[in-house]
Amino acid sequence: MRKKKDEKKREPLEGSISEVRGLNPETKQGILIILLFAIAAFLFLSFFHLAGTIGSSINDTVAFLFGKTRFLIPFIFVLLGTSLLFPKRIQISLWNIFGFLFFFVSFNTILNLLFLSSILSPTASELKQTGGFFGQLLGKSLPEMMGIWASLILLFALLLVSILLIFNTSLNQLLFIPRWFAKPFREYRFKKQTNTLYSSYDDQEEAVQEDVNKIIETKIDQKSPISFSNKPSDESPFHQTTMAQETKPEIEENESPIIVTRERRKVNLSFDLLEYRGSKPNSGDIGRNQEIIQRTLAQFGIQVEMGEISIGPTITQYTLRPAQGIKLAKIVALQNDLALALAAHPIRIEAPIPGKSLVGIEVPNQRIAIVALRELLETKTFRKRQTQTELVLGKDVSGKVWSVPLESMPHLLVAGATGSGKSVCLNTIILALLYQNGPDDLKFILIDPKRVELTVYAGIAHLLVPPITKVEDTINALKWTVREMERRLDVLSSFGVRDIASYNARVQEIMPRIVVVIDELADLMSASGHEAEATIVRIAQMARAVGIHLILATQRPSVDVITGTIKANFPSRIAFAVASQTDSRTILDSSGAEKLLGRGDMLYTSAEVSKPKRLQGAYVSEGEIHRIVQTLKQQEMPDYNYEITQKQTGPSVFSDDENEQDLLFDDAAKIVIQTARASTSLLQRRLKIGYSRAARIIDQLEEYSIIGPSDGARGHEVLINEWPPQSEIISEPEESLYEKDKESF
Repeated sequence: MRKKKDEKKREPLEGSISEVRGLNPETKQGILIILLFAIAAFLFLSFFHLAGTIGSSINDTVAFLFGKTRFLIPFIFVLLGTSLLFPKRIQISLWNIFGFLFFFVSFNTILNLLFLSSILSPTASELKQTGGFFGQLLGKSLPEMMGIWASLILLFALLLVSILLIFNTSLNQLLFIPRWFAKPFREYRFKKQTNTLYSSYDDQEEAVQEDVNKIIETKIDQKSPISFSNKPSDESPFHQTTMAQETKPEIEENESPIIVTRERRKVNLSFDLLEYRGSKPNSGDIGRNQEIIQRTLAQFGIQVEMGEISIGPTITQYTLRPAQGIKLAKIVALQNDLALALAAHPIRIEAPIPGKSLVGIEVPNQRIAIVALRELLETKTFRKRQTQTELVLGKDVSGKVWSVPLESMPHLLVAGATGSGKSVCLNTIILALLYQNGPDDLKFILIDPKRVELTVYAGIAHLLVPPITKVEDTINALKWTVREMERRLDVLSSFGVRDIASYNARVQEIMPRIVVVIDELADLMSASGHEAEATIVRIAQMARAVGIHLILATQRPSVDVITGTIKANFPSRIAFAVASQTDSRTILDSSGAEKLLGRGDMLYTSAEVSKPKRLQGAYVSEGEIHRIVQTLKQQEMPDYNYEITQKQTGPSVFSDDENEQDLLFDDAAKIVIQTARASTSLLQRRLKIGYSRAARIIDQLEEYSIIGPSDGARGHEVLINEWPPQSEIISEPEESLYEKDKESF
């Protein structure tokens, strides 16, 4: 009994001692980092005989083994310590280690072949000054087997391979290293030439100005007395000026007009501006989860056969084949029971998987892998693209990269709750297009009512106007887009082509594509709903052939924002995590978005996809965006067209005949004056006309200053009190009386 009491007393003590003795893994890593940096510093001092007798002996040993390349060993220890200190930025793989090994072997052997090939038995001091003992191992046997020249070719090839493995780069990028070093000298030379050129222009301008002043002074001194005759003198300066203005240069018949063509501007964006995030997902115990799924379904009388497993960045999909006679609705109904058994929420059941006779159960990973934009842009799928408007969306559950050409969409609707990843998705789409197109190939109109997401792109040459933040400017920009669409349709019709690609293939001055990005559709619809919806729908219906595309985003997926007419013209949609099944049906016409995890987890659907596809969207940080924008600003200057956001005078863009006023214009003016309010619905009820015609009349009333612009929920303000105005009533009788008097006279 006494022994048992002593053991019970010792148990908590032993547990506390084990807890004290256990070190945190981060503490162990910190100790290892300090030791690596200390070893690097000690070796560096030893090689310069600054570490005492121990350092001298270490220097002699290492110099005998590695020769001159021993000075690289401290840098290797520093690199190892830095990779442990910053694991996300610097990652050392097994291939990098092989690269260092091949470098030491090839470089040391080359040194021995060049300097010790004629010496049969070199001394220790000679080995220390060349490639050391390891260099002598191959430096002695290779020339005997292959000869010295063939050995040098093989060793130099191995040296290049080692450099490629160390830096994990391509041979093409390796060949551009001399250009990187010569870049500062080229920039200095260019600035010097530019300054010299400008100074010569200034000198020439000053010399010309001096000559002009001398000529003016001479003319003033030699001026003849003023003549008061009516006949102008032949030597009169006014007469000479008139003759000079009337004289036109004669163009020879054989002379052809000079056509000045500007070279299309290209962008030079390196993938190094983007970060590489090599994180991996953690799906937990896969075998145990399979057993739990099979056992849980068996408890409810559903026998299944487990299939293959796909581990994605966000979720892991477990596939199963139900026994014959089992309805899929029974499996879908057990969704909450499976979530309880797996201790994972939320799970999503895809029954069936498109193209397979399987049911998929999607379980969230314990650790989500970040999909970097650089990772997607460097894939073979993106490099072998057929178009220059590829939108990189993300990765599916099997790790496959999904990218869709903008022409096949041709418009995109993005919706989801706040913080689900919409703005990041828009940034990845914009950056992917910037990497593929120059300023002459693609133009943007960025509309950002929130003023924080898209304003970062201000100043790049791809923008037609600075990022738009006001509702009135947005409506004007959309109306300009409609006019530009109609102009392009006329141009394509005159050339007899069907789309912008065929047109650009036939002409020298290409027609750039235009992408209109609206970051928050809800703000625009609440401020100017009917007018905004009408322009958006018209662009979506007709702008595909002329290369104008719309990308709409909203965080309020309700039916008054995503209306039926908008959804009908936007078959390509992306749904991020939403709060309810109703919101998911509003976006996708199906449920599923309420089961998403957020942080870029999305469902993508289009006319080519039978069921919504679950993807993990690409991620790009704010720092990466700023680096790319600054690079673009340094390469090209923007050429803004401020007329896009200005109110256009004249007929509405919805008018069929630009010079024709609606027949009900006068009646509509009287109605809005009598009721002291103006709206499309009012004209529809009073005049018994359709929405399009009522909206056209409202636009005409606004253009003739009868009503003011739309002011959100308050509508249009009526600016006059009577129709027709009093001035017109008075002017007509006066004109008729004058005509009568004229006839009688």
